[in-house]
Amino acid sequence: MDTQDNKVPQDTAPDIPPAPGPVAEPVVAGEQAGAAEPVGPVAPVRRRGRTALLIAAAAVLGVVAGTATGYTVQYHREPTPLPVLSQPEIRTPKPVRAGSDTTARSVSVNRWAKTDGDLRQLLLPRPKGAKKEQEAELEDLYSFATWFEEEDHMFEDLAENDFRRAATVSWSKGGKVYVDISLVQFRETTEINAERFGEGQQAYLSEDDWAGNEGESMPGSANGRTYVFDEPLREAGYEPLYNGRAVAWRGDIVMIIEYANNSGPVDEKDLKSLAKRQLERL
Repeated sequence: MDTQDNKVPQDTAPDIPPAPGPVAEPVVAGEQAGAAEPVGPVAPVRRRGRTALLIAAAAVLGVVAGTATGYTVQYHREPTPLPVLSQPEIRTPKPVRAGSDTTARSVSVNRWAKTDGDLRQLLLPRPKGAKKEQEAELEDLYSFATWFEEEDHMFEDLAENDFRRAATVSWSKGGKVYVDISLVQFRETTEINAERFGEGQQAYLSEDDWAGNEGESMPGSANGRTYVFDEPLREAGYEPLYNGRAVAWRGDIVMIIEYANNSGPVDEKDLKSLAKRQLERL
């Protein structure tokens, strides 16, 4: 109904507000305003989320109810008995008398580290058919320092870094291959001396006067390396001497293997095998 038809003349109209006109109906998307055909009423838009909220509330109530039921059931159950803390009989081995072969080490065997015993026992045994050049023996600071060209410098260096002891063994095969193995042990109360000494031994081997290369990593060791010298040692009146060396450390012990062949190049496979087996014994 048009609002213009309800107008009252100004002189006779009562002092009341005019009646509100009808609310305009929404236009369907895509239709232009003022179309000839009337547009039908649009269904009201439903506010979403009410059903979801009801479901979520029901789920929460279900969890709470389930938890309460679980506590109720558990409350009425008999408590599970705990094992007895005190044991009247403690199973321990009976003490035995000391025998003729009882030593301080055997009495407290569980308190000893493997490297605290006889260091010579950790050296590789001489291979079958090899000739003994030097029996496995312990070396003190002075005797071990004589193995190096600069004896005085090595003596001071080892003394300053808490040298403890060393064990060495030597053998030869067929008068051609010569092997020297040394295990050098350090005291490590305040510093990691074995690692420092091992790194120092590896550092100079890459120089031209020695191996002349960086060597190869040793299987089974994070720090060990094997070196085959690029050039043999030549001296007048002697056959060329081909050299190889392996250096690695584990714990407080540094392993040094010197491998020499006076008849041909070093068998790199044999050198690596020796190094791997010796390192496994540590």
